[in-house]
Amino acid sequence: MSENRSSVALTVVRLPRYTKAEQEEILGTGDDPFGVASTGLTWLPKEDHFGIRHDDRLVAHAGLLRLPVAIDGAETEVVGVGGVAVAPRMQGRGLARLVVTAALEHARTMGPRHALLFCRPPLVPLYRRLGWHSLDRDVLVEQPEDRLVTMPLRTMVTPLRDDARWPSGAVRLFSLPM
Repeated sequence: MSENRSSVALTVVRLPRYTKAEQEEILGTGDDPFGVASTGLTWLPKEDHFGIRHDDRLVAHAGLLRLPVAIDGAETEVVGVGGVAVAPRMQGRGLARLVVTAALEHARTMGPRHALLFCRPPLVPLYRRLGWHSLDRDVLVEQPEDRLVTMPLRTMVTPLRDDARWPSGAVRLFSLPM
């Protein structure tokens, strides 16, 4: 008997933590679960976590972290979104939309006017459908040993306030990427 995709209402919950074991529950135990190892970057863990469970298994996740940035030299903060994952067997059911939307609802309570994420080019259309916009310029991020590098992945932003407009100018993240 095939599974009825609409038979179970999936809801997003705030997770008290997000462990390596939980990540493996979603994505398996591969060496490069997010497909970004080739960038050679060191990433920050997220502080706030949102997930979806199905049949007592974690099947989707999105994490948040408040970060300092400078845009055209003006210092501000953004909410970094990262660790977005949907179990392969659950893809195509709108779980990314559900978990990212719930995470952004929380991000709106955190203060910054924008959320920012880094993604591989094949994921850009997904995030565009969710209301994100690509930045058309390089973004500098910090790395260990006081290195400053250009982010090789696509940088995307979305407003967290109705009146928020992303300013033009050079962007520098004053931390490791999230």
